[in-house]
Amino acid sequence: MMVDSTLAQVGKNLSDAMRILEDGQRELETGTERRRFSRTSIPGPLQGDGQDVTTILHLVHNLIHEEEEKEDKPSQQMQNVGEQGHMALLGHSLAAYISVLDRERLRKLTTRILSDTTLWLCRLFRYENGSAYFHEDNRDGLVKVCRLVINARYEEYASEGYAVLSSKQPVIYQSASSRPGLGQHLCSQLGLPLSSLCTVPCNTIFGSQHQMDVALLDKLIKEDVEAGKLPLLLIANAGTPGAGHTDKLGRLKDLCDQYSMWLHVEGVNLATLVLGQVPSAIMAATRSDSMTLTPGQWLGLPAVTAVTLYRHEDPALSLAAGLTSSQPVEKLRALPLWLSLQYLGHNGIVQKIRQATALSQQLLQKLKSLASIKTSVEDEHSSPVVLFKFSQEMSAASSGGSVEGYCAGEREVLDAFNRWLGEQLARLVPSSGVEVVELEDEGTCVRFSPLLTAAVLGTQQEDVEDLVEKLMELVPVMSSTMCLRQDFREETHRHAASLRYIEELSWPGLGAVRYQPQTEGVDENRRKQELEKINTELLKKLQELDTDIVFSTGPEFGTEEDCIFVGMVTEDVDVPELVDTIAALGRDIEESGRLLENMTEVVRKGILEAELQLQKANEEKLMEEGVLRQLPLVGSVLNWFSPVQSSIKGRTFNLAAGSLDSTEGTYSTKAQTDRPSLQDTPTSSSKRLPGQRLFRRSGASSDSFSETSSIGQTDETAREESTTVSSSTLPPTSPAVPEEDSHSASDVSAEKMEESSEQVLTQVETEEALEERQPEGQEVEESRR
Repeated sequence: MMVDSTLAQVGKNLSDAMRILEDGQRELETGTERRRFSRTSIPGPLQGDGQDVTTILHLVHNLIHEEEEKEDKPSQQMQNVGEQGHMALLGHSLAAYISVLDRERLRKLTTRILSDTTLWLCRLFRYENGSAYFHEDNRDGLVKVCRLVINARYEEYASEGYAVLSSKQPVIYQSASSRPGLGQHLCSQLGLPLSSLCTVPCNTIFGSQHQMDVALLDKLIKEDVEAGKLPLLLIANAGTPGAGHTDKLGRLKDLCDQYSMWLHVEGVNLATLVLGQVPSAIMAATRSDSMTLTPGQWLGLPAVTAVTLYRHEDPALSLAAGLTSSQPVEKLRALPLWLSLQYLGHNGIVQKIRQATALSQQLLQKLKSLASIKTSVEDEHSSPVVLFKFSQEMSAASSGGSVEGYCAGEREVLDAFNRWLGEQLARLVPSSGVEVVELEDEGTCVRFSPLLTAAVLGTQQEDVEDLVEKLMELVPVMSSTMCLRQDFREETHRHAASLRYIEELSWPGLGAVRYQPQTEGVDENRRKQELEKINTELLKKLQELDTDIVFSTGPEFGTEEDCIFVGMVTEDVDVPELVDTIAALGRDIEESGRLLENMTEVVRKGILEAELQLQKANEEKLMEEGVLRQLPLVGSVLNWFSPVQSSIKGRTFNLAAGSLDSTEGTYSTKAQTDRPSLQDTPTSSSKRLPGQRLFRRSGASSDSFSETSSIGQTDETAREESTTVSSSTLPPTSPAVPEEDSHSASDVSAEKMEESSEQVLTQVETEEALEERQPEGQEVEESRR
């Protein structure tokens, strides 16, 4: 069979375009410089001779990945466009090509495409004698259906317009679990007041919390009828947007028939109508007057329109409502779906829906065996949506102490933990398609809805297994963190003099603290600056520690500033040691800051005092040697024949003490004398075993004892050698250096030295101290010579 050459060329061009655009790693042949030039030249003037198709497609590819290349971001996972996706994209190209045919041939072709697609969809979804409306916005079908019902219920509407609505105000009913903003969009498009929208609450005592309360709906309809209003249309759910629950469609249909109302159904669960065995709750949707389908999402077809199937006998009213069109080009909206349905076939479509529902059942069975995981599923045997959350009673979680004033925020804390859980699962297993949802009754939950994501992301059973594996790793960490939150709070209160506990219920972690420096008598601006400086430096030092705990500045849009947020922790974390370390590091930073702040004043006063003493020493020298010895030539002759033994001694300036000292002691003993070093502030209250991370309780790791004590000895010897070398020959600076070294040295000795090596180290220190005196004495002797 001969194929139209233009038609074949359209397919070839699309194939070439997809090959270039789908290759995320492809580089332009001219290199990076050409790519950067292309970015900076947009927008710019058109080139005179034009460009070929390949160059233009490369330009499109660069624009798609521009942000990733500019900011070195990892390539984001894009939709999995298989061969059936190529057929859908080909349909858009063919629609443009078919639109240039002559009018008669175009009319016949579009009619065939529309009738075939409508017939296939009605058979697939068990919707007999239905018509189809194809629309880009999945809300547009419901808008057109409402116009159809208004035209049918108000006979004079076609001639009088909105004036006839004043006699009997129309009322549209929707569930409280419907899509947010759907009812407002309807009123806006139809020109109706918001008073025409009635939101029906869901069941609060009996039944599902996401199903419409049928008895209350009946009561509301009766009240509207008595008030002279006209019940027009009811929007029901076959799979709520949040939890995937289905309304009692059978009872709602009977109620609509009683009041001559139109029943419209939408939801993800409508996809299961193509399966061999359909639950009765979903099968009742086939009795509705209209329903909106999104086959593009369910089957992984890009840029495929949504479809609204409806039943109505008057084609004139359908035309007036916009559900049908006399323009053949508008009928070509069905062409991408027409091609894709033929490519997949009936068995292929059913297989994709069945695979998605099987993934939900697989995950649901796995979640039942996990502790601290609560599932919220309406019908466990058929629901294609799985909703789960981490749940743990915090009132019994703390290992000690009271929880007064804490249970009030239990819901908010659990929401924060579940938000973190969903974000972590989505990051670790991106092909699973899990997402975080906020529900009014359950709070924050994690939703797995493969009907909306599996075909697009290519989700397989292995991805579900991986999801469960990651969940099993995260749940114990969340449980231990929840148990230790109260202990962390109480330990922080124990250090109330320097640490302040920050109540941040929306933080998914151990908690938040702020180091409070001693700032008596300091103005507010100076106090804030010092607070910010110390906590910033403290956070930096904590992040440099050898630990698995994550320290951060908190949520991006948090209300608290200058705080240190501690992330998730395991059960073997020593909370008292953690809090002690934070307080000790904060004090070290504060003391170092005080020393630097006072350094300028100390040096200034020391210079003034040194100048006075130098002036006094010069006067004493003049009085002692006489005036003649100060003359250049005469003084040299007198000093040659009669040398003078000067009694003027040198001075040394001690930065740490801020005082001028005499060097007489140094010259008399021929050795430097150090001031007592500042007392060490240990950053760890207990000794760590070799290889053990910070803030872990002893015995938590089974392989901690496999290391030998030689590591601790080596580290300690190296510490002492570095301390000996750092001892300067100038006494003024020596006390300031050991202050900093003593902290690091105490950390090493307290964390890595075994008990058996203490005596050896004491002997080594004594020997090195004796050896240290001799070279220093020689150096002083040489300086005097």
